[in-house]
Amino acid sequence: MTFDVETAYAELRLQFGERVRRNELLGRHCTFGVGGPADIWVSLDSQESLLSLVTICSQQRWPLMITGNGTNVLYADAGVRGVVARVALNQYQIEDNGDGTALLVTGAGISWPKILSDLVPRGWGGLEFGPGIPGTLGGGVISNAGVHGHDLGEVLAWVDIVDARACQERPVAPSVVRYQHAELDLAYRHSRFRAQRRVQFDEQGDPIAAARQLIEPAEIVMQLGVHLHRAEPAELRKAIDEHKQYRKRTQPPQQSAGSVFKNPPGDYSGRLIEAVGMKGMVIGGAQISEKHANFIVNVGGASAADVAALIKEAHLKVYERFDIDLELEVELRGEWKVLKT
Repeated sequence: MTFDVETAYAELRLQFGERVRRNELLGRHCTFGVGGPADIWVSLDSQESLLSLVTICSQQRWPLMITGNGTNVLYADAGVRGVVARVALNQYQIEDNGDGTALLVTGAGISWPKILSDLVPRGWGGLEFGPGIPGTLGGGVISNAGVHGHDLGEVLAWVDIVDARACQERPVAPSVVRYQHAELDLAYRHSRFRAQRRVQFDEQGDPIAAARQLIEPAEIVMQLGVHLHRAEPAELRKAIDEHKQYRKRTQPPQQSAGSVFKNPPGDYSGRLIEAVGMKGMVIGGAQISEKHANFIVNVGGASAADVAALIKEAHLKVYERFDIDLELEVELRGEWKVLKT
């Protein structure tokens, strides 16, 4: 696909104004703190702006990558060609059912800590298990984010998505589709949106990013409904404090993207990586955490290639010793080339 950056930038500035920037370093927008520039960066704060941008990119055949808070993303050192847009839809409302329950209707861009800070004083429970989950609720849908034996799927009612699948082949406007809970295929760290994003490993053990589409992802989480219930604010705060303390005890403080690999059935990725002697291993500015082996941390000046090299080594060694093919939780996005170590 061809992409004239200057033409696209000029047209998008007319439409979205100061929210459009050139050569934005993606390391500023992911928790690893690594990644090269996006040709064009746009921040979207409304459903209308999201639909408008997808429509423009579909009609102009401009490559578009949608992102959230970047908490489980590893951007390539070479960055991303085309347009990268952050979904920052933070508006929400609480629909009180009058029977001690309510429905939270929220934009996909709201962060877990932010919504908790608003819900707890009002005495609404349902999401208090996730104060340590740094991402957005929309991102949480993709991986069915969870911790402490709970996950978002337990309280998720429905999801509205921007369906851009038809846009991949022809210049048409996207549609908006609502998926009910039963249609989301929710499981441990999985949803109907996850399979298309899974990173594969080649015969040499190199992680290979999924093939780039014109509009990526083709189904964009825009809004979601979450079941809430009445609870005492003091009890909610107590549960949140306990979860925060557990996170502080068990997870490293340095920049990371959380758990790197999914836990395989009946085991833990951290235990397996530690068992093959990789805990504390350093490549460049990246390290397999000494506190938890299923975390890769930026100990200073790491590159995306450093992180990816550790991913490769951990995956290879666990597979060679235990015959377990660990599944990557982190998404590789951007201009990746085959890694050689």
